[in-house]
Amino acid sequence: MFNQKFKTQLHECIREIEDYPKAGILFRDITPLINHPTLFAKLIDNLKLRYQHHSIDFVVGIEARGFILGAALAYALGAGFVPVRKKGKLPFKTIRVDYQLEYGVDSLEIHTDALREIKDARVLLVDDLIATGGTALASLELLDRLQAKCLEACFLIGLRELGGLEKVGEKVNVFSVLEYPC
Repeated sequence: MFNQKFKTQLHECIREIEDYPKAGILFRDITPLINHPTLFAKLIDNLKLRYQHHSIDFVVGIEARGFILGAALAYALGAGFVPVRKKGKLPFKTIRVDYQLEYGVDSLEIHTDALREIKDARVLLVDDLIATGGTALASLELLDRLQAKCLEACFLIGLRELGGLEKVGEKVNVFSVLEYPC
């Protein structure tokens, strides 16, 4: 599946941008990867292999790049896709979770009917990157309120030194395709 050669190819397609979106941040830009048709397809195919025998009802993607990975993976798995969005972005009735940022508070929301009333829906949480774990933990709280069973939280990139992988790992199984530092 994710052998070292493939991981190296993925690393090479992730652009690093210094001081974005603010000074001191090293942004990992996945757009060169997602616009590489063969490599992106291989990534989704390998994730499909990882999850195809887990009877997943929904792939839940965290705004915004989690939508790209999550929707493609949901299609590959034959599962539904559910977006978790920033406050005020979803048009129907929602539930909301506030969570701490290093510089304040933010909110995430999910539609109240996102899981189509499937009891104990089996879900996979997906995002492009996990840093401190705040958005993933807030998303897990939303899924818990909807009484979903989250099988795993899956990230393309895990920034190990920021602690999010461990925090989220206390709540649910975590899988990260790539980890930094390498």
